Amino acid sequence: MISPSQLRAARALLGMDQKALAEASGLSLPTIQRMEASDGVIRGQVESLMKLVAALDAGGVELIGEGAVSDKGGRGVRLKQ
Repeated sequence: MISPSQLRAARALLGMDQKALAEASGLSLPTIQRMEASDGVIRGQVESLMKLVAALDAGGVELIGEGAVSDKGGRGVRLKQ
């Protein structure tokens, strides 16, 4: 699961705008915009979410899930080492 704030933070780490992420993930710009504007956890087709996460992963971003190892717990993003 990925939250809208994680998505925006991941794009910022990579220096990508919404259009660039849409192209990298093979999703449409309106889909990326809808995902970022949603409340809570991003909902969508599993295939679309997998494409989004794969594009962020390929760019070098690691998504930190709720309760994963991090200083304060909670969701987040970080660059891969």
